[in-house]
Amino acid sequence: MYLRAIHAEQRIKPLLDFIHQNPLGLFTTAIPSSNHPLLQSSHVPWVLDTISDDADAPIKGRLRGHMARQNPQAKAILEALQSSSSSSGEDGGEGGVLSQEVMVIFTAQHHHYVTPKFYVETKPATAKVVPTWNYSAVQIYGTARVYHSTASRGTSEYLGKQMTDLTKLCEGEIMGYVGEKGTKEGPWEVEDAPERYLEIMKKGVIGIEIEIERIGGKWKMSQEMGVGDREGVVEGFRALGTDVGREISECVRVRGEMSDEAKKG
Repeated sequence: MYLRAIHAEQRIKPLLDFIHQNPLGLFTTAIPSSNHPLLQSSHVPWVLDTISDDADAPIKGRLRGHMARQNPQAKAILEALQSSSSSSGEDGGEGGVLSQEVMVIFTAQHHHYVTPKFYVETKPATAKVVPTWNYSAVQIYGTARVYHSTASRGTSEYLGKQMTDLTKLCEGEIMGYVGEKGTKEGPWEVEDAPERYLEIMKKGVIGIEIEIERIGGKWKMSQEMGVGDREGVVEGFRALGTDVGREISECVRVRGEMSDEAKKG
């Protein structure tokens, strides 16, 4: 990811908060294989365990997710683990560690095309403007531990907790179901499904746990533009009259003010 200084967020806590608020991440691996593509990506919803918001901490957090065992990316992962365990003489079924670094990219829900018509200062003066796209994103790099043994108690426990925690996050913070259990406002819980069914479902997935070793992100929200053009962007998005337009408008305003304050300091 290109982290231009004026767009980049250097603080760790806002980056981790962003992941918590936007848990669906694009999980990418680069695993050499004669049977599968080198580069593979899958959209995976993650649970974030924050460890430290210190930029110098070796591990900033931990991502916990799962993916279908039949996913070609999962097959490449299992093939790599099998090859590694065979060469080392270790079993590796309980929780093998991928030797290749992995990456996950998270993108904010709201993003939008920016028309040059919003640049109310520069466009009339020189016409030297071009379209762009405003968005926010965070990327992490780290080491992945994979829980894949269908006979392992540790794998079953990992998947059980991950699914429970992910469900609580999605039902409560995303869907807003925080009422009493069993009511219309109450959340669905993993325990609502039959135990035998859950055990079958767990055998069809693998668990992935990533230690976040590096993290970076940006809010590309017209900070590079002059105040007049930026105000045009704010008003232009607000005038769209849509939820996305209002969200982008406010983000452009806030991030612009933050950028202006940083320049003063």
